[in-house]
Amino acid sequence: MNKSNGYYQLLGAAVLGVAILGCGWILKSAALDVKNMERTVVVKGLAEREVTADTVIWPVQFSDADNNLEKLVERVEQKNAAVIAFLKLHGFDEQEISQGRQSIVDKQAREYGAENQQFRYIARANITVYSQQPDKVQNALTKVGQLAKQGIAIVQDNYETRIEYLFSGLNNIKPAMVQEATEKAREVALKFAKDSQSKLGKIRTARQGQFSIIDRDSNTPQIKKVRVVTSVEYYLSD
Repeated sequence: MNKSNGYYQLLGAAVLGVAILGCGWILKSAALDVKNMERTVVVKGLAEREVTADTVIWPVQFSDADNNLEKLVERVEQKNAAVIAFLKLHGFDEQEISQGRQSIVDKQAREYGAENQQFRYIARANITVYSQQPDKVQNALTKVGQLAKQGIAIVQDNYETRIEYLFSGLNNIKPAMVQEATEKAREVALKFAKDSQSKLGKIRTARQGQFSIIDRDSNTPQIKKVRVVTSVEYYLSD
């Protein structure tokens, strides 16, 4: 009876040992598989496009000065009407033209800087053109000298009068650009896998960068460059 019990105990121990070895081999194999799956490569893909601005904001500003306030106001109103007439002549309608605030400074009312001033009053008028036809602004800018002949000097060299060109069609080109950037990232990953004698696996993670819209150059702000960079992480295997 004791011999039988000892035999079964020995058999059980052997079976348990074999099971432990089997589990160990399975766990080791699984660990190796996991380790292989952890081999990855991170690549980036760039997509760029040149687009033309579809919206323009043109601040039109001029100044005048006089010692007679009444005459100054009257002259500013006349010049304001002349500027609006000029804009309409070059294709802008009333919906595209908005009159901004007018300001008049009395230099004698200032606590400093009033001496040796030729004119007591200085007026500044602002008109804003908001249009979805930037070409009309480009054309009007070449003819702005016509206003100078009427004694209207348009201010064009400060930050307040900087013309803004905008592109609002980003959503229309986003999908194609993201696809292009992702394809370029995959091309880089395939090249890396080939050079490292590996095989490219599935995507582990993917991140789309922010879209940026900048002027192509300082001379043609109406032409924009749109770019996006995607970052993709792929699995590698032998």
